[in-house]
Amino acid sequence: MPLDPLAAFRLDGRTALVTGASSGFGERFARVLTAAGARVILVARRLERLERLAGELPDARALACDVAVPEQVAALVTALLEEHGGVDVLVNNAGASDAPARAESETLGEFARVVDVNLNAVFDLSCRLAPAMIQRGRGVMVNVASIHGLVASAPNRQAAYAATKGAVVALTKELAVQWARKGVRVNALAPAYFETELTAPMFEDESSREWIVRNTPLGRPGELHELDGALLFLASDASSYVTGSTLVVDGGWTAR
Repeated sequence: MPLDPLAAFRLDGRTALVTGASSGFGERFARVLTAAGARVILVARRLERLERLAGELPDARALACDVAVPEQVAALVTALLEEHGGVDVLVNNAGASDAPARAESETLGEFARVVDVNLNAVFDLSCRLAPAMIQRGRGVMVNVASIHGLVASAPNRQAAYAATKGAVVALTKELAVQWARKGVRVNALAPAYFETELTAPMFEDESSREWIVRNTPLGRPGELHELDGALLFLASDASSYVTGSTLVVDGGWTAR
């Protein structure tokens, strides 16, 4: 057979679900997975944005869901199982931040809000979709963590964000080991600073942008397309012998 290293990155015939798909990483991930051949299910709270994106992607479907609300997640999964038998690829991308709150002044309710979106929702959706993957003997999950799940964000203040992203890294390892012999692979993607809707306040502030540049060995923030390869690697058969890992895309930030 001819050698075709790029074939393993294709997702033809597979269904991929992307949470937080209405903007930023999620929107880009949806476009990339579609370009690789997947049928993409777009999930977020803002249905109008999702429908606009779905109109630009062949065979995409938009479903409104607040992943921090278990009842909505349950309804979403029920619909997916009934109509598609589940999904082949799950990208847990939806996220929230508590920046720039100081930990000593942050309320437990504010902290819990970030935990619900960044951690509880990842566990909830993953565990609801896992049984169908296990039954088929295959499935892939990509959890979007952050460099601040690996190193502190100070002087950028976001205790809940850092805590939850660190927990996502640990949860990724645990789920990967639990499901490894059942055919389900679970990995994490840990980006540094990219300009998105979530990070817009930092990029609009000159001193914050300079801080990012100063602390990144490559001397600049990332550009969204620079996550394409990492996402496709983790979502496809190109990473068939990789599970429980966190792939860092950070311009050298964590190597300092």
